[in-house]
Amino acid sequence: MRSETSSHVTPNTLKHQLHTQMGTEKSVASAGIKEDKPFDLLRSLYDGAIAGGIAGIVVETVLYPIDTIKTRLQAAHGGGRIIIKGLYFGLAGNLAGVLPASAIFVGVYEPMKHTLLKSFPANFSALAHLTAGAIGGAASSLVRVPTEVVKQRMQMGQFSSAVDAVHLIVSREGFRSLYAGYGSFLLRDLPFDAIQFCIYEQLRLGYKLAAKREMNDPENAIIGAFAGAVTGAVTTPLDVIKTRLMVQGSTKQYKGIYDCLRTIIKEEGSHALLKGMGPRVLWIGLGGSIFFVVLEKTKQMLAQRHPRSQNRDPLKLD
Repeated sequence: MRSETSSHVTPNTLKHQLHTQMGTEKSVASAGIKEDKPFDLLRSLYDGAIAGGIAGIVVETVLYPIDTIKTRLQAAHGGGRIIIKGLYFGLAGNLAGVLPASAIFVGVYEPMKHTLLKSFPANFSALAHLTAGAIGGAASSLVRVPTEVVKQRMQMGQFSSAVDAVHLIVSREGFRSLYAGYGSFLLRDLPFDAIQFCIYEQLRLGYKLAAKREMNDPENAIIGAFAGAVTGAVTTPLDVIKTRLMVQGSTKQYKGIYDCLRTIIKEEGSHALLKGMGPRVLWIGLGGSIFFVVLEKTKQMLAQRHPRSQNRDPLKLD
């Protein structure tokens, strides 16, 4: 943590300090790259995977009922009613997929972020965060998509357990059905992951520069909630399309992303693309606050186990 005297700082001075700070960190990282790059890379991957897995499990467990309501709202056609019971139905099976998916995402995101920050100019840090978020999302999608398919179809009451869901989906509809809506998932989640993590990282950079200190848990929670809520709101139409494609099963009501979009607008109106926005913003906003606080605290605890990271935390989200 840096200790500096407080003084009046102009916007131009803040901008100069930000570029100077990031340039200094970049130079320091480059100076030690030959000495410990392999060790730092593996440690970043390992610690990121553990922190991401724990954060994902906590968020999913706490907020699963809101996610269930959101899914049922989006899957309901026209003025169809939704059932407010069994809101934790399918949680156990979902956690089995969330753990590795979250671990893969953060485990890929952290080393990729630091690699890109070293390679890009200091004023391109936002691009580094966007790119790292998209790459992490793409890597984790191989686990996240089948997990999401099983979860949402269980939330709709189509199966009694995750094991039955996987078995019946594969036997009746084919293995490819576990990746139903994969294109729409990527269309939603790649920009979602990129935007959410970019907003979070950039806000942290600006806040730490202005406050001249590290952020505490409540501050991390507020920034995480803001990043999640904004990103969740703007990606709601993509989430509606993804949900419809994933829960349709063997009925094949929609032939693809464009057909789903066209059919929804034609039969239900464009406002149907905003279904479930309230629960989604609430769910992802709260999820962002919990996820990033748990993520940062876990990373701090893991960093304390490494003697060489007493004075330098390579996993710090700068």
